Amino acid sequence: MNFNSIKKIIPILGYQKFKNETILISSLNNLLVCLTLLKGHIAFQYNLLSCISGVDSLNNKYRFSIVYELLSLRFNARLRLKVFLNELNFVPSIVFIFKNANWWEREIWDMFGIYFKQHPDLRRILTDYGFEGYPMRKDFPLTGFIELRYNDAKKKKLL
Repeated sequence: MNFNSIKKIIPILGYQKFKNETILISSLNNLLVCLTLLKGHIAFQYNLLSCISGVDSLNNKYRFSIVYELLSLRFNARLRLKVFLNELNFVPSIVFIFKNANWWEREIWDMFGIYFKQHPDLRRILTDYGFEGYPMRKDFPLTGFIELRYNDAKKKKLL
């Protein structure tokens, strides 16, 4: 598929093609439409979401990007769909399109602080409940002044 044929069906902003890698760039407003068409359209059939990744580019206009990696078993093809956003934007959840997006969206929320609107259960999964900050952000401090330990006997954290 080339850019013109994809652009006729899917509302994308950009297209890149390397050896056997296809990368599409979408706006936040068209993310759900793009993923629904990539999954359901007979010309694409990207039925498997293999990964969602968050990327922090600290000094760019759009600080964060979310990368969706899709696989079409029918056509033996992989595709990446990228969305760029800043700290004030939120991303629409795609759990109702791909059920396995639940874990990755929670992980990105926990590590980067990117909010997924209409996610069924958005809470921390890799850090402690009282943890402050987002460890995968490039401005997250690498050293701190508070050390916490969990006391098994008292069943709570101690300073």
